[in-house]
Amino acid sequence: MRRGAALGASALAIGLTMASLASARQSTAAVATQAPTAPQAPIAATPEAQQPRVSTQTPQPRTATPAPGPEQVAENPAPKPAPVKPTTAAKPAEPLKRGRSSIAIIQALDKVTTETMRFEAPVGQPIRYKTLIFTVRACETSAADEVAPESAAYIVVDTQPKAVAGRVAPPGRQVYKGWMYANSPGMNPLQHPVYDAWLIACKTSAPVAPAEKR
Repeated sequence: MRRGAALGASALAIGLTMASLASARQSTAAVATQAPTAPQAPIAATPEAQQPRVSTQTPQPRTATPAPGPEQVAENPAPKPAPVKPTTAAKPAEPLKRGRSSIAIIQALDKVTTETMRFEAPVGQPIRYKTLIFTVRACETSAADEVAPESAAYIVVDTQPKAVAGRVAPPGRQVYKGWMYANSPGMNPLQHPVYDAWLIACKTSAPVAPAEKR
């Protein structure tokens, strides 16, 4: 009886061992048939420069600077600005004055007889040429700083027929007034149906020699 029980226990132990081996083989085959797991990509390390840094320092409050009192202002007065000197603009150069002459040289023409006559007319003194009376008010020449030399005379011309014996002279009338130019006789000319006249030049009268003492 004892031998039969021992044999039964041995058979039971061998059966358990065989079952354990079979179970281990099945587990190994299942693990071998599973697909291999893909390797994970390495995680890049975050650089320290990109990581925000938290300041651990405590901000210090600023101390307000007191405004200077009236005593300090009096001790350190602000510098006074230097006085600005007024600038005087340079005066433009004054033009030279024209030369004034005392005599005007005039040439007249009779259109009917084609007779010409050149005569001198002192400034302020009437001069008759046939039925015309010439009165020169001014005669001057251009200054040295002018571009072109020129002589000009301001002349007044009146027509005054000669008086006939026993008759009253007819009243005269003005036929011209204005400037005549020696180099431009066609500028502002005398308009008359019978006579024509133009300026030749301006002349300064020669000084009179003093009388000899006896």
